[in-house]
Amino acid sequence: MPKSYLAVAAILCFSFSGPAPGQTNPAPAPHVIVISLDGFPAYALRDPAIPLPVLRKLMLEGAAADGMKPVNPTVTWPNHTAMVTGVGADQHGVIYNGLPVRGGDGKPLRIEPWIPKDELVQARTAYDAAHEAGLTTAEVDWVAVYHAATINWSFGEQPHADGAVEREMINAGIVAEDQIREWGREPITLRDDIWMRAAVHIIEKHKPNLLLLHLLTTDSVQHQYGARTLAANSALILADRQIQRILDAVDRADIRSQTTIFVVSDHGFKSYHHVIHPNAILREKGLLRGEGAQVDCDAWTVSEGGTAMVYITRESRRADVVPELDEMFQKVPGIAKLIHPADYAQYGYPVVRDGGRMADLVLAASPDYAFDGNTKGDAVADVPAGATPGTHGYLNSDPDMQEILVAWGSGIRVGARVAVVPNVSVAPTLARVLGLHSFQTNAPALVDILRN
Repeated sequence: MPKSYLAVAAILCFSFSGPAPGQTNPAPAPHVIVISLDGFPAYALRDPAIPLPVLRKLMLEGAAADGMKPVNPTVTWPNHTAMVTGVGADQHGVIYNGLPVRGGDGKPLRIEPWIPKDELVQARTAYDAAHEAGLTTAEVDWVAVYHAATINWSFGEQPHADGAVEREMINAGIVAEDQIREWGREPITLRDDIWMRAAVHIIEKHKPNLLLLHLLTTDSVQHQYGARTLAANSALILADRQIQRILDAVDRADIRSQTTIFVVSDHGFKSYHHVIHPNAILREKGLLRGEGAQVDCDAWTVSEGGTAMVYITRESRRADVVPELDEMFQKVPGIAKLIHPADYAQYGYPVVRDGGRMADLVLAASPDYAFDGNTKGDAVADVPAGATPGTHGYLNSDPDMQEILVAWGSGIRVGARVAVVPNVSVAPTLARVLGLHSFQTNAPALVDILRN
């Protein structure tokens, strides 16, 4: 055999025989999965009468907090954004399930959900940092992530039949194209199931380093049937079973040894029996006139369940309207507190800027009361007999608003238990597990649940 062939053979043998003496194989890339069960209250996880075998097994084999404290307002998008940015609404800027859009002088505001992430979210996210570090990212029904350039694989809240992941699933027979095209008409239980199928598909086919998954049935059921009800507990039990599908997918993808799972929620839930109609109060006082597209108003209120945001909509009348608002709302039964801009910092609300996102006044409800957006009717009304609706949005000092946190898998300290922690600590903890040293926030990572 010619010497040149022998030389090449020797080089190839050396190249494929493993690392050189003294060197070690690089550690396998980490995989982190965040499962958000919308509206899963911390008090439910603490209740031994609710059978939650999967979550409790993860707690036994991993770590858990007594609860997580959400940021204000205690609604879905602000708190999901807090968990991936490590900052509150005063810095990330998300105060609704969308962007408040002003309708012009004397016109109501609307909340627009389909705003590009780079416009809506005013802080760097953990998935931004992961993407910049060369890791792969994915989301299924995550929020405030519309058109995010740092997400590799997406199956969104509103999937599209021509989307890349959607086409993969349709071609593989995992979902029917008609189910995607008729998405808005499907019940939330089926949508949750398809979101689960999407997450399983992405794990098995693409093995992303970071996957963000959000499920909604828990929230929808509690809104309709109330907290601490048979219906609510049944939805929580179903959500527990869904987690097992992710664990099974991790095993089939053969990535268990390098996978870390965080199970979280975004807020708790409360039932209520009385409804406050702040826009109807504005109408009664002459600050809101007309109906539908013809509404003309000097102020407008956006209700978020346990709180409501009041905006001055006609600047020429600001000096007169501000004291009127204080006088009228202080007298309404069920309004526990009026929060003014001077006090926003202590509640974590953004500062008020001309034409900006933040309201000019925040109303906070008493227990058993909630706000809604009706522009007509009595100032305060009872819910219909036999109804037991539930909501969130109450101030984050309310323990019923606390969320869950369970961590399991690679890098998690077995048996670790911590007290109630702030949910802004989730992002730096994810970053530490993923090795994202460039991602820095003022929130501390949850080092007590980590092995190193």
